[in-house]
Amino acid sequence: MKIQVINGPNLNMLGIREPEIYGSLTLEEINSQMRKKGEALGISLEFYQSNHEGDIIDKIQDCYGKSEGIVINPGAYTHYSIAIRDAIAAVGLPAVEVHLSDIESREEFRKISVIKDVCRKQISGKGVHSYTEALEFFAESLEQREGGAKACQSEKIRP
Repeated sequence: MKIQVINGPNLNMLGIREPEIYGSLTLEEINSQMRKKGEALGISLEFYQSNHEGDIIDKIQDCYGKSEGIVINPGAYTHYSIAIRDAIAAVGLPAVEVHLSDIESREEFRKISVIKDVCRKQISGKGVHSYTEALEFFAESLEQREGGAKACQSEKIRP
């Protein structure tokens, strides 16, 4: 299974930017932990970060036919980018929205996600574990699909 990980604006500043909110890990350290988790789950990962909305949209569209899912932390775009929302909807890939901080317990404007309705799941407030939990979600989804396929095959064998 191949998953694209997309990080939005200011996430390249992790480790420096408000560590009391976002933690002290850098984006590369988060990616490293994700790589390890991905390897353990049999998931191949590609990583992308941009501070530019159009570049993020291009990357989402580029996933069509190349990835089986998307883990996305849209950063501030979470709260107002209908264009990113529409790109996720357009490619039709399962997506999981993640956030390091608990967006529900922050400023009023951060409680709104225009992205979540086109994602299979939203995970926030768990630091790096928001990302690794997203990978577990994809692994469980794959197991369910494979288990369902095996069940269908066994049913066909039965008289």
